[in-house]
Amino acid sequence: QVQLVESGGGLVQAVGSLRLSCLASGRTSRSYAIGWFLQAPVEEREFVAAINWSGGNPAYADSAKGRFTMSRGNAGNTVYLQANNLKPEDTAVYYCAASPVVSFTPSRPADYDYWGQGTQVTVSS
Repeated sequence: QVQLVESGGGLVQAVGSLRLSCLASGRTSRSYAIGWFLQAPVEEREFVAAINWSGGNPAYADSAKGRFTMSRGNAGNTVYLQANNLKPEDTAVYYCAASPVVSFTPSRPADYDYWGQGTQVTVSS
């Protein structure tokens, strides 16, 4: 079991920034990929970025490239999503998730077994 807790969401004005955090606990043996997804009201969950816990560069959705940066903390059990130049259409609940798929960087929600409770990001115009 892997437990994930997101934090860092909130209300921000357009073109502002937020840094979201995802704290992992449990069986975090570095054999997981960690992903960030967003879900707006009445929309499907959408891939933002993902990274293999053991190393390598993050993979990003086209919509996230240039504005979102995913990174791992030095302690090894936290990942971050730095979101810059936020737009009202970025308003959503942001989730982090863990996937046992590590041969590539998974981008489908179905590839992820564990999910956090989400953190709300609201961008005002």
